[in-house]
Amino acid sequence: MAPVKKSLKKARLSFLVLMAFSAPTLVAQTEIPAWCRALPRTEYKSLQRVPVSDSWFEVYKVAPAVFALYEPHQAEETIGYLIVGHKRALLFDTGMGISDIRSVTAELTPLPIVVLNSHTHNDHVGGNWQFDTIDDMDTSFARKNAQGSSEAAQAEIAPDQICGALPKAFDRTTYATRPWKITSFMHDGDRIDLGGRSLTILATPGHTPDAISLLDAVNGLLFTGDTYYQGTIWLYRPETDLDAYDASIRRLAALAPQLRMVLGAHNIPVASPSVLPQLVTAFETVRAHKVPATPAGAGKVTYQVGNISFLMQAPSGR
Repeated sequence: MAPVKKSLKKARLSFLVLMAFSAPTLVAQTEIPAWCRALPRTEYKSLQRVPVSDSWFEVYKVAPAVFALYEPHQAEETIGYLIVGHKRALLFDTGMGISDIRSVTAELTPLPIVVLNSHTHNDHVGGNWQFDTIDDMDTSFARKNAQGSSEAAQAEIAPDQICGALPKAFDRTTYATRPWKITSFMHDGDRIDLGGRSLTILATPGHTPDAISLLDAVNGLLFTGDTYYQGTIWLYRPETDLDAYDASIRRLAALAPQLRMVLGAHNIPVASPSVLPQLVTAFETVRAHKVPATPAGAGKVTYQVGNISFLMQAPSGR
């Protein structure tokens, strides 16, 4: 992801207020990228903030025993979710790996934690190496990414990707997505028992071959990873499969009547289930060539349908 995905609102804050993001544990940066001038997002006002000691993260309680771990200082605005049962907890994505997500989860629960990745793009697996139990889908894409990478990580800390500051202990020169060991391979329909709370894995490939969503049927919660989030959805990378994505979002839309909340992996954590059928309609509209493409950098275009937008490869000849 990059700032192009942002649906920027009119800046509400002055330079001094924006710099308040930089707590004493952070190193100040004078340049303020355009995307972060619109922060904080107004939607967070209605959510319950949970204090934590690491100022790189903001944590919000979005449902009973469900915490959104938000990274507002980096352009991805990545969101992971800690879902707590009676016997253990599940961390759905570990974020950028820029600060210490394990310490943050330890402040939220004393229970043992299993990590499950919505997919293995670098902005969702950065903290994987800190945990002993990591579940990923049984795909060659996940196995390759578990080896780690440096180039993709370095691109995430370019000056225009950081909002004001990085943690003092952070070393730009060595930043990389560290390798991790996959302890269990998961499959569509597998269930994870947290003790008093059961979660079902739904294979939702398209954005990546290993993309999943996570269903908490009893509580009406659907965690969608990058299959849906509020912001421009990225569908242009070589591993993207548009036909698979079409089938996946149709599968999720069929669940909408039984859901209370949709929780995506970037920008804003909470959305109404009604967005899922809207997502299907928007994607059908794009594939039927009923909306114009807007250039969005070399070889890419955006399509806007109502409040939903997609970043995709430019049609041939552009």
